[in-house]
Amino acid sequence: MKTNRRKFIATAATMAAGVAVAQALPLTIMTNKYHVVHHALFWLKNPNSKEDRDMLVAGVKSLGKIEHIKELHVGVVASTEKRDVVDNSWGVSEVMFFADLEAQAAYQSHPIHQEFIKTHSHLWEKVVVYDAIDA
Repeated sequence: MKTNRRKFIATAATMAAGVAVAQALPLTIMTNKYHVVHHALFWLKNPNSKEDRDMLVAGVKSLGKIEHIKELHVGVVASTEKRDVVDNSWGVSEVMFFADLEAQAAYQSHPIHQEFIKTHSHLWEKVVVYDAIDA
C-alpha cells in the first residue's frame, strides 16, 4: 500500500512540476517574416541513387543565389514514424520564402532558376509545388 502511495505522490509531483514549467514559459507564435511560402517536393527518377539525390540537393541549394529568395531550406526525407498521413515517397524538398507574390513570380523566370531546370530536370520524374500566402 505504501509503495502505491509513494508512486502516486511521485507522479503527482512530476505532473505539477511539468505544469509549473509550462506556465512559466512564454507562449510563442511564429511570426511570418515573409508573405509567400513556396514548397516543392521532388520525386527522383532513381530514388535509390544517393549520387542523384546529392546532385539535386546541390542544384536546389544553388537557387539560394537568387536575390528574390529571402530564406531557403533544402531537405531530404526524415526517418519519422510511419503513419497514414505521412507521405515519404519523395526524395528532395525545398522551402523558399518570398517577400511578396511579385518576388515569387520573378524567381520563376530568373536565369538561375531556368538554368537549374535545364541542368537538373533529368534527375526527377515528378515535382509537386505548394504555394501559400499568410492567412
